[in-house]
Amino acid sequence: MIRVESVGYPRTFRGATTLQFSLQTLTSQLGLLVGPKGFGHYWKTHYADKTFEHLYRWNAFDTAMLIPYFIVMIILAFYGIHRYQLVWLYFKNKKNAAKWSEPPMRFAEGQLPFVTIQLPIFNEQFVIERLIEAVCSLDYPRDRFEVQVLDDSTDETTEVAREIVERYARGFVGMDPQPIVYLHRSNRHGYKAGALDKGLDVARGEFVAIFDADFVPPRQWVMQVIHHFAQPEIGMVQTRWTHLNRNYSFLTQVEAILLDGHFVLEHGGRSRAGVFFNFNGTAGMWRRETISTAGGWQHDTLTEDTDLSYRAQLVGWQFKYLQDVECPAELPIEMTAFKTQQARWAKGLIQTGKKILPRVLKSDAPWHTKLEAWYHLTANISYPLMIVLSVLLMPAMIIRSWQGYIQMLLIDFPLFIASTMSVSTFYMVSQKELYPKSWYKSIIYVPFVMALGGVGLTITNTKAVMEALFGVKSAFARTPKYSVKKKGEKSQAKVYRKRLGIIPWIEMAIGCYFAWTVYYAISTENFFTVPFLVLFVFGYWYTGLLSLLQGRFERSRGPDQEMHEKPYPVGV
Repeated sequence: MIRVESVGYPRTFRGATTLQFSLQTLTSQLGLLVGPKGFGHYWKTHYADKTFEHLYRWNAFDTAMLIPYFIVMIILAFYGIHRYQLVWLYFKNKKNAAKWSEPPMRFAEGQLPFVTIQLPIFNEQFVIERLIEAVCSLDYPRDRFEVQVLDDSTDETTEVAREIVERYARGFVGMDPQPIVYLHRSNRHGYKAGALDKGLDVARGEFVAIFDADFVPPRQWVMQVIHHFAQPEIGMVQTRWTHLNRNYSFLTQVEAILLDGHFVLEHGGRSRAGVFFNFNGTAGMWRRETISTAGGWQHDTLTEDTDLSYRAQLVGWQFKYLQDVECPAELPIEMTAFKTQQARWAKGLIQTGKKILPRVLKSDAPWHTKLEAWYHLTANISYPLMIVLSVLLMPAMIIRSWQGYIQMLLIDFPLFIASTMSVSTFYMVSQKELYPKSWYKSIIYVPFVMALGGVGLTITNTKAVMEALFGVKSAFARTPKYSVKKKGEKSQAKVYRKRLGIIPWIEMAIGCYFAWTVYYAISTENFFTVPFLVLFVFGYWYTGLLSLLQGRFERSRGPDQEMHEKPYPVGV
């Protein structure tokens, strides 16, 4: 016999009945049972009870909290609505999608133009051979083709790359001698932009294709792209990134979905609507004349690709995006590497916005093109706004609860749908477009995409955005590449692993703060806010913990795996 005492209800149970009673008690507390004490009762007592109506009085403190709270929420809602707009543009202008197999014009057979392939590298010894092998296997006449390896490395990569280039230039069994040259700079002036510009000084190509070290272009890539330049007004053609190591880890799955959204709906929506969009720094081809007439490669921003793209389109060149031409690449396998990449992009876009937006707004471009450019180049301002929202969320939630839950739902819920749910819609649409038969398998990743892309990167990207706004210069930090594809495959990350700094600890602390807000919301039975708050907890804890823990086990295996101190990557 087991006797259980519950306040006011002494009962006697046997065996399994105890478990049933416990479950009923827990469910009743959450207000999810049907009947007199069920959800209807919960709604009436928490949201329809007007006992304290008109007792709340507005005060100065509430004003100081709620005005910035609503300003931030409204701005974030506008950027969220813009995601819906990109989806609408993508489908509305579907007939305008460019196809690699349907160029309006083609070069005459036997008169293909000369193409230069530029491979900018920096301390990337583990992937350089894979890259050169892929590029030297491209299907294009060798008398109209050359490869430049533009090496700014300061480590063993110089020896590795030079030896590989010499081997492919000589030729070997199964590979004829290739028109490939090795160009090394003793300084990193201008970083990647400087290397590309230096290569152009000796390039022979009328057209220039660029591949970063982590890319593996397919054999047919050049032939799929080149004929679109038969239209004399086309200045650049961008192709879609795919992912060599998408299934390597949970992190790479989330990264892949984030990039898919960009390459399907952002590039797809903008290019189909005929507004400005950008070259992504790799997996694209330029008309050399376009680069020169736009002012050449400039290195006053960290996104020299976006900078040149806008300058080229402002002087009249047209761009094409070929969504059906894929170019596989390696995703960052470590959280710190991923944050380095995202911070560089965030800072570079704000720098480009400060530089280019005044020209765009003063140009003769249509107003909708100017508006899209504004959204594109200022989107990362949302990260500092998320910091403000993080600070104000808890006091705002308490103040708003005193105002009445109905008012909260009528005002906060639409803002939540606009600013937050747009993210899940955006990325799921991209998955459905790419994988119409299996897209639903990505649903499980959506909360984590929202937590990582919208919350977890907030600290590092806010730091980057603020540096851009205040003109703080920093080095071009390349993303480490380790040539890993499959689950369980070991990386050589110890060589290029980043220094951690204090940011992961800040992320952990903020995650703890939001864990407390979750506890407060549950204890006050404000359950509608819990899913939203949990995204903050997971986003901050996930990025912070991975930054702190990744690589710890490798380092503990022995003294032979000590970290190498190198000028790259720059610590975040």
